[in-house]
Amino acid sequence: MTRTIDLAGASGARYRYTPMDENRFLPPAGANYVIAELTDEALNVVFAGETDNLASQSWRADLEKARRKYAAATVLTRLNVTRAVREAERRDLIDNYHPPLNG
Repeated sequence: MTRTIDLAGASGARYRYTPMDENRFLPPAGANYVIAELTDEALNVVFAGETDNLASQSWRADLEKARRKYAAATVLTRLNVTRAVREAERRDLIDNYHPPLNG
């Protein structure tokens, strides 16, 4: 069973994310993604983004940038088809975690 991770937004909403296997086939679907350092004890969100097409791998540049400073960074994803929903969720997560790479 795939491990899921619940992230909380500033609004109190909870969002269920799944660690992504970077080498597997990715669906050509809209998604939110979070780049974070994961340990058994903590989660350090360093970037929150969204994409219209997860398969296009536009998230990869953000991951490479994150790994220059956070070597253990990994990508977590959550499929969301509607852009407005993705943007609202991304903003909610940024407002709660204040990821350093979101500026």
